[in-house]
Amino acid sequence: MRPLPVEHAVFEAACPGGATPLSNASKLKTGRLSAQAVAAGSLRLGLPQIDEGWIYWLEARPLEGGRQQVMRCRVGGVPEAVSAATVNVRTRVHEYGGGDYHVDRGRFFYVDFDDQRLYCDGRVLSPPGRRYADMAVSPDRRWLVLVEERPREGREPENRIAGFDLAQDNPTPRVVAGGHDFVSSPRFSPRGDELAFIAWNHPNMPWDATQLQVLAWGARGPAGEARREAGGDRESILEPRYSPAGVLTFTSDRSGWWNLYQRGREARALCPRKAEFAGPPWIFGLSHYDFIDESHILCSRREVEGDRLAVLDLVSGALDPLPLPLTEIGGIHVEGNRACFVAAGPRTPLGVYALDLETRETHCLRTSAMPDADPDALSLAEAIEFPGSGGHPTHAFFYPARGPARKGAAPLLVKSHGGPTSQATSSLDLRIQYWTQRGFAVVDVNYGGSTGYGRAYRERLTETWGQVDVEDCIAAAQSLVAAGRADGARLAITGGSAGGFTTLCALTFHDVFAAGASHYGIGDLEALLRDTHKFESRYLDGLVGPYPEMKARYRERSPIHHTDQLSCPVIFFQGLEDRVVPPAQAEAMVAALARRGLPHAYVPFEGEQHGFRRAENMAAALDGEWVFYARVFGLAVG
Repeated sequence: MRPLPVEHAVFEAACPGGATPLSNASKLKTGRLSAQAVAAGSLRLGLPQIDEGWIYWLEARPLEGGRQQVMRCRVGGVPEAVSAATVNVRTRVHEYGGGDYHVDRGRFFYVDFDDQRLYCDGRVLSPPGRRYADMAVSPDRRWLVLVEERPREGREPENRIAGFDLAQDNPTPRVVAGGHDFVSSPRFSPRGDELAFIAWNHPNMPWDATQLQVLAWGARGPAGEARREAGGDRESILEPRYSPAGVLTFTSDRSGWWNLYQRGREARALCPRKAEFAGPPWIFGLSHYDFIDESHILCSRREVEGDRLAVLDLVSGALDPLPLPLTEIGGIHVEGNRACFVAAGPRTPLGVYALDLETRETHCLRTSAMPDADPDALSLAEAIEFPGSGGHPTHAFFYPARGPARKGAAPLLVKSHGGPTSQATSSLDLRIQYWTQRGFAVVDVNYGGSTGYGRAYRERLTETWGQVDVEDCIAAAQSLVAAGRADGARLAITGGSAGGFTTLCALTFHDVFAAGASHYGIGDLEALLRDTHKFESRYLDGLVGPYPEMKARYRERSPIHHTDQLSCPVIFFQGLEDRVVPPAQAEAMVAALARRGLPHAYVPFEGEQHGFRRAENMAAALDGEWVFYARVFGLAVG
């Protein structure tokens, strides 16, 4: 279809000077969920831990510019701050961070975002100029081991396992294990005689191929060289952990699915099934299982409908499910008869939970702010399957419009998640509810390459990024139009980061959508190779092909080189301090559109990096996108 005729001047009004959203967009009073409420409800909770009965977690606060604060609480108590109000607890290892803090018998280790140095109870431990993440303390409490990222002049930074001898007054970091491009997840055995960790090398990503490494450990630190225990080509091993008796346990996708295994002469599968007991480690510190005792594991597993929490009996291999209304579960940790995790459900915002393992009673200790709203006004996710690229079964979550009464099918917003090795879930997302309350239907597409459906589904995107993902998003929209659930004349597509690339490819190389929005999206694959950080510097080898051998393919799939094919309105939102996808990407695309006189808008945000963390910017981006589509589709804004 052709885009609706819209004058460029309309978008000048929507975004004066092409720089800011409609000036009164954030003040609109419609009786619907506001962008400010969405931003306030976007408190991010993660990385829970248990220590001496206290449950700790990390929360990113949009109303404080995205500052990350460590909190703690006991069941029945009141949450209290652990880190100082002047500290932003956040590491930049791999740029995405994670594993930002650790608590051990009351000792509080953390990384301060401002200087990236490691602290213990406010006392600095590490030298300047290095980054740290993903911490573990030895059972004798003498050693702290963690991932260290050390800069090197004229070369990419070096990643290795480092250790601090806490018996010293001023410990200096000691190299524990190196020789790999990347390392993660150092974990001690209960006796403290062994350390396990994960390692991998270019061009692999951790969901492609990793190794499980182990080394002997003594009172004075490493007692030998690291050796490979498992893993290799085409096997992704994640989340090593020891049982109480010292049996090394891990997840592996050797069967085609991330399942649980234990070390032996031949690794033993603990619960083989077509489900994922782990997820892609974009950040450090993920935990999808923990031991209750030697024979039982508390774990989450992902199936088509979402995550399920259960107790796994290691003797029988049986799963005893915990019937909770939650479909996104992670951060599992156990101490004695108590467990903690973070979770969300279709009607339930993200929260930090405590679980009594004897009574199975759960307590929510902290939740994202939930604005006062009629629960009946929520649009609940419906898992759908449709033939995608090449006719392959493809998955998505569909949300019917819940806005004002209207005639005919609703306009449809197609969401393309980031990563692209990631996944959309069915848990409550106020950003989606914002759209459904304004009369839009939404489909959140798990295109080929998404996680949660096994390795073969992930590998559908091998060397096909910009094609399979785009075709799957188009197929999702067309299947809903054919079913009478969406208006084929009012289709829009939106995405952030890698999802922004999918969005721009769909708008440039296909004639299906009437408008779209790119949030810090990729327009030039070659520029991404030049500018991005170490963690993703070889990511495109698998998604597109080796460079420069496949240079022609990189140019063929980069929207920036084909703006002559783009003929519908686009709005861009971009953080000016983004190191993952620098603003030059969006600015080059905007300049090309301006030269052609195409309707567009560019909304840059000072101080934002990859993904918006400040409430005012999150709200401005949401309202700005809504005003933009309203102009395209002729909808009333007020």
